[in-house]
Amino acid sequence: MRFRKLKKKTKKKTTSSEASKNIRYANSIDKIKAFITDMFMIYAPILYIIAYLVLDGKEAFQASQTAPLLGVSVYGLIYAVLLSKFGQTPGKKAYTIKVVDDKTLENISFLRALLRFVMFLFSATILLGLFTGMYRKDKKSLHDIICHTVEIEVENKIV
Repeated sequence: MRFRKLKKKTKKKTTSSEASKNIRYANSIDKIKAFITDMFMIYAPILYIIAYLVLDGKEAFQASQTAPLLGVSVYGLIYAVLLSKFGQTPGKKAYTIKVVDDKTLENISFLRALLRFVMFLFSATILLGLFTGMYRKDKKSLHDIICHTVEIEVENKIV
């Protein structure tokens, strides 16, 4: 038997459980678009509410050191609730992306989603963590590697 044919047979035998489930990993462009959509749909209204309803306006918001921290904290809590309950935020839903456990492909817990958000902030701070997804086959960023999650493409089901 030729080496080429033997190699093809061994590849077929050693397929992982992920390949048998037909997982399609979300691409980086859709992840970025989903992130920007979430910033406009969730984070911007939070900042508006803090600046104009809680504080006295833009100047008070800019002078405050706790207002941006409060905004990021509220956004992180909303983000974690949406990921733990649905596996998607509005931006991820628009681009048919779902965040799931990398082994079971089930939704993650609230605490794990919150940890993923904190690790995302860390990844975004050092920038290297966000670029790791561009060099991996499974397209996992640093926060996904740490939290054992993966962003996959799902079918768009119209109900």
